[in-house]
Parts: sequence; C-alpha cells; structure tokens
Amino acid sequence: MSNIQILVVDDESRMRKLVKDFLQREGYSVLEAGDGMEAMDIFYEQKIDLVILDVMMPRMDGWQTCREIRRDSTVPIIMLTARSEERDELQGFELGVDEYISKPFSPKILVARVGALLKRIYGTDAEEKMEAGGIELDKAAHQVQVDGKSIDLSYKEFELLTYFLENQGIALSRGKILNNVWNYDYFGDARTIDTHVKKLRNKLGDKGNYIKTIWGMGYKFEVE
Repeated sequence: MSNIQILVVDDESRMRKLVKDFLQREGYSVLEAGDGMEAMDIFYEQKIDLVILDVMMPRMDGWQTCREIRRDSTVPIIMLTARSEERDELQGFELGVDEYISKPFSPKILVARVGALLKRIYGTDAEEKMEAGGIELDKAAHQVQVDGKSIDLSYKEFELLTYFLENQGIALSRGKILNNVWNYDYFGDARTIDTHVKKLRNKLGDKGNYIKTIWGMGYKFEVE
C-alpha cells in the first residue's frame, strides 16, 4: 500500500514517531502534524487517504480538527484519546469519526485497524500479494509458495521474508531488522536474526541465495 498516505496528528513527538514507524513498516507513506492547525495546512496541500487524530492538542484540538475535515472531506478518521468515557466516543462518532482508540494502545492493533478500515473504505489491497524471483507471498492468507509449491514458515520467518520483499535491494542492518520485525519491545540478542535467516534460507531452497549477507552489518534481499 505504498500509494496510501496517512496523516498522523499528535502533539507528542514520541507518539507520532512510534505510530509512524509501525505504519511505514507496513508500506504506508506517513506525514506528521503536531496540532490541528498544522494538520489542516497539510491536509489541504496533500492527498491524504486516512487521518489518525489525537483529541487533546494545543491551538486546535482533535474535535475541532475533525469538524474542519468533515466540512470538505469524507476521508476516514481514527481518533486517539487518553479519555475513554462513553460520551467522548459518542461525540466522536457524531462528528464522523470512523474508529475510536483509547490510549495506551498497542501499535500492532492500531496498524491492524488501519488496514481493516482502508480495506473497508477503498477495497482490497493489491499489495497483499508480493512476488520476487519465483517466491510468492500472500499476506492475507499468510502463505508462501516457491516455484508454485507451498512452504511452511513460522510466524517470525514469514514476517522476516515479508520485510525482505518489501525492501528489495536495500541493505538492512540487524538493528533495523530487529526494530521492524521484532518490534521495539524486543531487547534480546541480535544474533537471533542470524538464526532465523539461516532457517529461512533453508526453507527457501535455492531461492535462499537471494538473501545476501553484508558482513559486519546485516542482510540484503536481491534477486539475481
């Protein structure tokens, strides 16, 4: 979904970065705004496909920003808030909010809700299926085929292969792979990547040679 552009609006830079990193991992293009007024400037200048909007912000809060957006657009809106009172949710839905997520939340759950909402609004994601050098990966079905034959991958092996396919030809450090495949809550040894790469190469057979080792750094997926 590299053609989908998402606007993340939150006055906390740490929260914006967290959400942005998880969304970019899924192939979305992400723009940031620190308050409602900045968000509206970006909204009118850019093609925005979805807005993730915090409620409590300076200058212009989430409610007013939502009203401004709804004057001219039906773009899907996900509202984030530290408050979870029923009247707040009702107000959000009355203003035309599509989804309502209370803080603290799991970034993985947010990304899943984003994907589901986009699919509901815009239809099936063409990027659910990827192919490279005889390797076919179907995200929705969680299936991988090599030269037309299905292979069994563990959950992390599947995520690792997905990440490689999404970043073909790009040198990826072990740290970057850890952050994107094992996420920010993982504090283990980076050598776990080497173990998973070895297993993945074996399961891919000859196609495992597409995963190149970059000594002292990490790996690169490149079809010969």
